[in-house]
Amino acid sequence: MTRRPHLHRAWPAAADALPYLALGDGPTPVRPLDGLGFRSPVWLKDDSGYGRGGWGGNKVRKLEWLLPQARRRGARTILSVGGLGTNWGLAAALYAREQGIDVALALIDHPVDDHVRAQLRRLRDSGATLHFPRTKRRLILSLPWLVARHTHGLTPPHLLPAGGSSPLGTLGYVECGLELADQVARGLLPEPGWIVTAVGSGGTAAGLALGLRLAGLRTRVMGVVVNDTIRLDGAALAALAGRTRTLLRSRGADLPPVRIGPGDIASERGWLGPGYAHPTGPGARALQRAASEAGLELETTYTAKALAALTDLDAAGRFGGEPVVFLNTFGPR
Repeated sequence: MTRRPHLHRAWPAAADALPYLALGDGPTPVRPLDGLGFRSPVWLKDDSGYGRGGWGGNKVRKLEWLLPQARRRGARTILSVGGLGTNWGLAAALYAREQGIDVALALIDHPVDDHVRAQLRRLRDSGATLHFPRTKRRLILSLPWLVARHTHGLTPPHLLPAGGSSPLGTLGYVECGLELADQVARGLLPEPGWIVTAVGSGGTAAGLALGLRLAGLRTRVMGVVVNDTIRLDGAALAALAGRTRTLLRSRGADLPPVRIGPGDIASERGWLGPGYAHPTGPGARALQRAASEAGLELETTYTAKALAALTDLDAAGRFGGEPVVFLNTFGPR
């Protein structure tokens, strides 16, 4: 029997209007994150295993809502963008292929390390068509050609934003916020004051903020910005949460009167370093080793920067001793 998401259970009127395709098994586990010397109690919610066959992470939750829309529209090809080591693009290619949909990806240059080289090999093996415009400017200029190149007959490609962070894709982390609230209600962890996550395109942080408020939790979201190519401040993230709320209401969900503002989402840029996918120095590598000893696998583009922010802010007393959740979104590997 297909698992029904919390969204459909809470607002069944929206079920037919918001088709869903289960690609992973939830809820993802929570446990205390010990061994890193935190002053505040820190819990781990581990989304890294969400998905199948080792190909998981936060992108899969978004695809559970995006792929049914693509199928409903009769898409033959999905066209999206990302960096050379895109987890999003790889997850999209692997899961769309199962639905008989091709994927084309336009990839932007950034620093290359062993992880990125491995991702590129996986991307080439995934069956996706890869294009290399190299820069954001050249990508924008090439978009008309890319759309024409991947139009089949009269059917244009189904366009998806980087990271799947449309209002529809953001439902994946509204669902995760409701899931976390259910775990709090079952006594698996205390209600957190904060949940800390990396922010590369915004959908994860925006969806969490909305889901937590819909569930009645007071938990605030701290988004650790890892991408300098798009606007990801608190106001932009709150606006995406607002568009997602509007989408739910337009599809028949009778939501409680919640409003997400910048105060619900803190956006931290101090751990970005020189830019997207640029390592932030030996401190981050040392933290990765320590995290590994605590049973936590990270990578340098997203999750190591997010944990570094949590560690530094906790040491500075930013969380005031309140419980904190670290969301591990590290996916395909």
